[in-house]
Amino acid sequence: MDAAAVWIASAIGSAVQATGGCSISLAGGSTPRPLYERLATESGLRWDALQVYFGDERCVPPDHPDSNYRMARESLLTRVPIPESNVHRMEADAPDVDVSARAYERILPLALDLLVLGMGADGHTASLFPNSPALEERMRRVVLVRPETQSTPRLTITAPVIEQSRRIVVLVFGGEKAGTLARVFEGPVRPRELPVQLARGAVWFADRAAAGRLTTG
Repeated sequence: MDAAAVWIASAIGSAVQATGGCSISLAGGSTPRPLYERLATESGLRWDALQVYFGDERCVPPDHPDSNYRMARESLLTRVPIPESNVHRMEADAPDVDVSARAYERILPLALDLLVLGMGADGHTASLFPNSPALEERMRRVVLVRPETQSTPRLTITAPVIEQSRRIVVLVFGGEKAGTLARVFEGPVRPRELPVQLARGAVWFADRAAAGRLTTG
Protein backbone atom coordinates (compact mmCIF):
# COMPACT_ATOMS: atom_id res chain seq x y z
CA MET A 1 0.00 0.00 0.00
CA ASP A 2 2.88 2.37 0.77
CA ALA A 3 4.36 1.83 -2.70
CA ALA A 4 1.04 2.60 -4.37
CA ALA A 5 0.60 5.77 -2.31
CA VAL A 6 4.11 6.95 -3.19
CA TRP A 7 3.52 6.26 -6.90
CA ILE A 8 0.20 8.14 -6.90
CA ALA A 9 1.73 11.08 -5.02
CA SER A 10 4.53 11.21 -7.60
CA ALA A 11 2.04 11.08 -10.48
CA ILE A 12 0.03 13.92 -8.94
CA GLY A 13 3.18 15.96 -8.41
CA SER A 14 4.32 15.42 -12.00
CA ALA A 15 0.98 16.53 -13.42
CA VAL A 16 0.88 19.63 -11.24
CA GLN A 17 4.44 20.53 -12.16
CA ALA A 18 3.73 20.09 -15.87
CA THR A 19 0.37 21.85 -16.15
CA GLY A 20 -0.37 23.53 -12.83
CA GLY A 21 -3.11 21.07 -11.93
CA CYS A 22 -4.12 17.42 -11.81
CA SER A 23 -7.42 15.74 -12.57
CA ILE A 24 -7.78 12.47 -10.68
CA SER A 25 -10.60 9.94 -10.66
CA LEU A 26 -10.88 7.89 -7.48
CA ALA A 27 -11.91 4.26 -7.18
CA GLY A 28 -14.51 3.12 -4.70
CA GLY A 29 -15.08 -0.10 -2.79
CA SER A 30 -13.15 -1.32 0.23
CA THR A 31 -9.70 -1.82 -1.31
CA PRO A 32 -8.65 1.84 -1.70
CA ARG A 33 -9.55 3.03 1.82
CA PRO A 34 -6.16 2.27 3.46
CA LEU A 35 -4.42 3.66 0.39
CA TYR A 36 -6.33 6.94 0.65
CA GLU A 37 -5.58 7.13 4.38
CA ARG A 38 -1.89 6.64 3.59
CA LEU A 39 -2.01 9.15 0.73
CA ALA A 40 -3.45 11.77 3.09
CA THR A 41 -0.15 11.70 5.01
CA GLU A 42 1.94 12.61 1.98
CA SER A 43 3.53 16.01 2.52
CA GLY A 44 4.35 18.54 -0.13
CA LEU A 45 1.42 17.83 -2.45
CA ARG A 46 -0.53 20.74 -3.93
CA TRP A 47 -3.94 19.51 -2.81
CA ASP A 48 -5.51 22.78 -3.91
CA ALA A 49 -4.41 21.99 -7.48
CA LEU A 50 -6.40 18.73 -7.64
CA GLN A 51 -9.73 18.29 -9.37
CA VAL A 52 -11.27 15.11 -7.98
CA TYR A 53 -13.70 12.88 -9.89
CA PHE A 54 -15.08 9.38 -9.39
CA GLY A 55 -15.06 6.32 -11.63
CA ASP A 56 -18.38 4.98 -10.40
CA GLU A 57 -21.01 5.41 -7.74
CA ARG A 58 -23.90 3.41 -6.35
CA CYS A 59 -27.32 5.01 -6.56
CA VAL A 60 -27.40 5.90 -2.87
CA PRO A 61 -27.24 9.20 -0.94
CA PRO A 62 -23.74 10.62 -0.29
CA ASP A 63 -23.93 9.76 3.41
CA HIS A 64 -24.92 6.13 2.79
CA PRO A 65 -22.46 3.46 4.04
CA ASP A 66 -22.16 2.10 0.48
CA SER A 67 -21.33 5.47 -1.08
CA ASN A 68 -17.94 5.67 -2.78
CA TYR A 69 -18.01 9.41 -2.20
CA ARG A 70 -18.49 8.91 1.54
CA MET A 71 -15.59 6.45 1.71
CA ALA A 72 -13.26 8.81 -0.17
CA ARG A 73 -14.37 11.77 1.89
CA GLU A 74 -13.78 9.99 5.21
CA SER A 75 -10.45 8.43 4.26
CA LEU A 76 -8.89 11.25 2.21
CA LEU A 77 -10.83 14.35 1.24
CA THR A 78 -11.53 15.67 4.75
CA ARG A 79 -7.94 15.00 5.79
CA VAL A 80 -6.26 17.24 3.22
CA PRO A 81 -6.67 20.93 2.32
CA ILE A 82 -8.64 20.47 -0.89
CA PRO A 83 -11.42 22.96 -1.65
CA GLU A 84 -14.94 21.51 -1.67
CA SER A 85 -15.46 23.07 -5.11
CA ASN A 86 -12.65 20.87 -6.46
CA VAL A 87 -14.49 17.65 -5.56
CA HIS A 88 -16.98 16.50 -8.20
CA ARG A 89 -19.38 13.93 -6.80
CA MET A 90 -21.41 11.66 -9.07
CA GLU A 91 -24.99 12.53 -8.12
CA ALA A 92 -26.22 8.99 -8.47
CA ASP A 93 -28.99 9.63 -5.93
CA ALA A 94 -30.74 12.19 -8.16
CA PRO A 95 -34.38 11.58 -9.24
CA ASP A 96 -33.29 11.19 -12.89
CA VAL A 97 -30.01 9.30 -12.86
CA ASP A 98 -29.56 9.40 -16.62
CA VAL A 99 -29.65 13.20 -16.47
CA SER A 100 -26.96 13.00 -13.78
CA ALA A 101 -24.86 10.71 -15.98
CA ARG A 102 -25.04 13.14 -18.89
CA ALA A 103 -24.20 16.07 -16.62
CA TYR A 104 -21.19 14.23 -15.22
CA GLU A 105 -19.74 13.35 -18.58
CA ARG A 106 -19.92 17.04 -19.50
CA ILE A 107 -17.68 18.03 -16.58
CA LEU A 108 -15.37 15.02 -16.81
CA PRO A 109 -12.08 15.96 -18.50
CA LEU A 110 -11.55 14.50 -21.94
CA ALA A 111 -8.32 12.96 -20.65
CA LEU A 112 -7.89 12.43 -16.93
CA ASP A 113 -4.37 12.97 -15.64
CA LEU A 114 -4.72 10.01 -13.30
CA LEU A 115 -7.34 7.26 -13.10
CA VAL A 116 -7.38 5.01 -10.03
CA LEU A 117 -9.11 1.67 -10.55
CA GLY A 118 -9.71 -1.48 -8.57
CA MET A 119 -10.54 -5.02 -9.66
CA GLY A 120 -13.30 -7.26 -8.37
CA ALA A 121 -12.93 -11.00 -8.04
CA ASP A 122 -15.06 -11.34 -11.19
CA GLY A 123 -12.74 -9.03 -13.16
CA HIS A 124 -14.94 -5.95 -13.08
CA THR A 125 -13.49 -2.47 -12.77
CA ALA A 126 -15.32 0.75 -11.95
CA SER A 127 -18.87 -0.61 -12.44
CA LEU A 128 -18.12 -2.31 -15.75
CA PHE A 129 -19.10 -5.91 -15.04
CA PRO A 130 -18.50 -8.98 -17.23
CA ASN A 131 -20.74 -9.08 -20.30
CA SER A 132 -22.35 -5.73 -19.46
CA PRO A 133 -23.85 -3.86 -22.44
CA ALA A 134 -21.99 -0.81 -21.11
CA LEU A 135 -18.75 -2.38 -22.35
CA GLU A 136 -19.91 -1.75 -25.93
CA GLU A 137 -20.55 1.96 -25.31
CA ARG A 138 -18.32 4.20 -27.41
CA MET A 139 -20.19 7.53 -27.42
CA ARG A 140 -21.34 7.97 -23.82
CA ARG A 141 -18.61 8.43 -21.21
CA VAL A 142 -20.81 7.93 -18.14
CA VAL A 143 -23.81 5.61 -18.06
CA LEU A 144 -26.31 4.03 -15.70
CA VAL A 145 -25.87 0.28 -15.23
CA ARG A 146 -27.93 -2.34 -13.43
CA PRO A 147 -25.53 -5.24 -12.80
CA GLU A 148 -27.25 -8.62 -12.51
CA THR A 149 -24.99 -9.57 -9.62
CA GLN A 150 -25.59 -6.37 -7.63
CA SER A 151 -28.71 -5.13 -5.88
CA THR A 152 -28.08 -1.41 -6.45
CA PRO A 153 -27.90 0.41 -9.81
CA ARG A 154 -24.78 2.45 -10.42
CA LEU A 155 -23.25 5.17 -12.52
CA THR A 156 -19.96 4.27 -14.17
CA ILE A 157 -17.39 5.61 -16.55
CA THR A 158 -17.12 3.70 -19.83
CA ALA A 159 -14.23 2.26 -21.81
CA PRO A 160 -13.36 5.51 -23.65
CA VAL A 161 -12.60 7.22 -20.33
CA ILE A 162 -10.17 4.44 -19.43
CA GLU A 163 -8.56 4.47 -22.86
CA GLN A 164 -8.08 8.26 -22.89
CA SER A 165 -6.63 8.62 -19.38
CA ARG A 166 -3.01 9.74 -19.30
CA ARG A 167 -2.01 7.53 -16.37
CA ILE A 168 -3.84 4.61 -14.82
CA VAL A 169 -3.14 2.66 -11.66
CA VAL A 170 -4.96 -0.55 -10.74
CA LEU A 171 -5.11 -1.82 -7.15
CA VAL A 172 -5.61 -5.54 -6.46
CA PHE A 173 -5.52 -6.95 -2.95
CA GLY A 174 -6.73 -10.26 -1.52
CA GLY A 175 -6.28 -13.93 -2.29
CA GLU A 176 -9.83 -14.27 -3.64
CA LYS A 177 -8.65 -12.27 -6.67
CA ALA A 178 -5.56 -14.36 -7.42
CA GLY A 179 -7.11 -16.56 -10.09
CA THR A 180 -8.66 -13.60 -11.86
CA LEU A 181 -5.43 -11.61 -11.82
CA ALA A 182 -3.60 -14.54 -13.39
CA ARG A 183 -6.23 -14.70 -16.15
CA VAL A 184 -5.89 -10.95 -16.78
CA PHE A 185 -2.21 -11.26 -17.65
CA GLU A 186 -1.75 -14.88 -18.67
CA GLY A 187 -5.02 -15.70 -20.37
CA PRO A 188 -6.61 -14.42 -23.59
CA VAL A 189 -7.48 -10.72 -23.80
CA ARG A 190 -11.27 -10.68 -23.63
CA PRO A 191 -12.48 -7.47 -21.98
CA ARG A 192 -16.09 -8.54 -22.26
CA GLU A 193 -15.28 -11.38 -19.88
CA LEU A 194 -12.67 -9.50 -17.83
CA PRO A 195 -13.42 -5.77 -18.13
CA VAL A 196 -10.33 -4.83 -16.13
CA GLN A 197 -8.28 -5.91 -19.14
CA LEU A 198 -9.22 -2.50 -20.57
CA ALA A 199 -6.49 -1.25 -18.22
CA ARG A 200 -4.03 -4.07 -18.87
CA GLY A 201 -1.30 -1.57 -19.78
CA ALA A 202 -1.68 0.37 -16.54
CA VAL A 203 0.61 0.40 -13.52
CA TRP A 204 -0.61 -2.41 -11.24
CA PHE A 205 -0.13 -2.86 -7.51
CA ALA A 206 -1.02 -6.25 -6.03
CA ASP A 207 -0.30 -7.80 -2.66
CA ARG A 208 1.30 -11.24 -2.32
CA ALA A 209 -2.06 -12.97 -1.90
CA ALA A 210 -3.49 -11.47 -5.09
CA ALA A 211 -0.32 -12.18 -7.07
CA GLY A 212 0.01 -15.73 -5.74
CA ARG A 213 -1.07 -17.48 -8.96
CA LEU A 214 0.97 -15.44 -11.40
CA THR A 215 3.70 -17.53 -12.97
CA THR A 216 7.33 -16.39 -12.82
CA GLY A 217 10.13 -16.56 -15.31
